[in-house]
Amino acid sequence: MGAVAAARSRLTAVPENEDILVNVENGVGHVTLNRPKAINSLNHVMATGLAQALHAWEQDDAVHTVLLTGAGERGLCAGGDVVAIHHSAKGDGSEARTFWHDEYVLNAYIADYPKPYVAIMDGIVMGGGVGVGAHGSVRVVTDTTKMGMPEVGIGFIPDVGGTYLLARTPGLLGLHAALTGAPFSGADAIAMGFADHFVPHDDLAAFTDTLVADGVDAALSRHAVETPASPLLAQRDWIDECYTGATVPDVLAALREHGQDAAADQIEGRSPIALAVTLEAVRRAGSLDTLKDVLRQEFRTSCAALRSHDLVEGIRAQLIDKDRNPQWSPRDLASCSKDLVDEYFAPADPDLTFPEEEES
Repeated sequence: MGAVAAARSRLTAVPENEDILVNVENGVGHVTLNRPKAINSLNHVMATGLAQALHAWEQDDAVHTVLLTGAGERGLCAGGDVVAIHHSAKGDGSEARTFWHDEYVLNAYIADYPKPYVAIMDGIVMGGGVGVGAHGSVRVVTDTTKMGMPEVGIGFIPDVGGTYLLARTPGLLGLHAALTGAPFSGADAIAMGFADHFVPHDDLAAFTDTLVADGVDAALSRHAVETPASPLLAQRDWIDECYTGATVPDVLAALREHGQDAAADQIEGRSPIALAVTLEAVRRAGSLDTLKDVLRQEFRTSCAALRSHDLVEGIRAQLIDKDRNPQWSPRDLASCSKDLVDEYFAPADPDLTFPEEEES
C-alpha cells in the first residue's frame, strides 16, 4: 500500500457514527458534519466528536491541518439542534446546559487551535455552524453561503461566540444582523469579519483536492478569488445611523424614519425580550477583552433563556408545530424592563469554565 493510500485508510481513535465522520488523509484531519437531512444541525455527539478529534490531532505530528465540511449540498450547519434544546427546556434543562458548556468550550478551543483549521462555510451556516466555522484560522465562504445569527426569531440570544464577532464588525453591521436575524452573503461575511477567503462553490472539490495534496497555501493560491462587493457594507451609512439608539424601540423608530421598513418589520416579528437582551449582549461583548469572556457571558444569557417562556414557545412555533405564530411573553418591547434584561446577565450556577481555569 502506498503512502497516500495508507493515509486514506487511516482513521483516528474517534469512532465514526451517523452524525460525524472523522478521518485523516495525507496529513489533513477531515471532520464531516453528517446530518444532511437536518442541514447538519449540531448536536452534543457532533460537538464532542469534533473536540475529541481536535485534541487527538493537536498531539499528532502526522496531522498538519484540520478541514471541516458539511455533508450534502445544503450547507455546513444550520445551527444547534434546537428541537433537542426544546425538549430539555421543558424538563430540567440539564442536557441543554451541558451541551452549551461543551459547545462553547469547543468554540474557544477552535479559536486557539495551534494548527491550520480550515472551515468550508458553504451554503447555510447559522448559529452553531458559525461557532464551529467562524472562529477557525482559515475561513472559506462561497457564492452560495447564507450565513446568519437568527436566534431572536426563536426567543434566544446569539451565542457560540457570535456576539464577539457581531460586536466587532465595521460600524453597526453586527447589530443589524443580530436584531433582524437576517442571513447575509459570503461577501458580507468577509466584510464583517466572519470569514477570510472566497472560493466559488463549483471550485470546492478542486480546492479540497489541492488542500489534501499540496496544503492550505496552495489551495488558497489556486482557488480563492477576489471577494465580490458586500451588499451589507454598501448600506452602512443608514445602518450606522439607525442602530445607535439606546433601546430597540429607538432603533425601530430610526428605521421607520429612514424608510427602512423591511428591517423594522423583521425586527418587530422577533421575541421582544430576546431583542432587548441581544442589543445589550452585543454592546457588552464589545467591551469584553477576549472570546472566552464573551462565551461566559453568552452561557449566562443562554441559561437564562432556557428558563424563559420565549425559547420554548419560539422553537414550538417555528420548528415543531410550524404555525409561525409565536405568542411572546412579555408581549412587547415596552414591557422588557432594564431589570428583566439584567437578569439574563447574572452569573449562571455554575458558570462556564474552561479547562485551563479548572487546572489552575
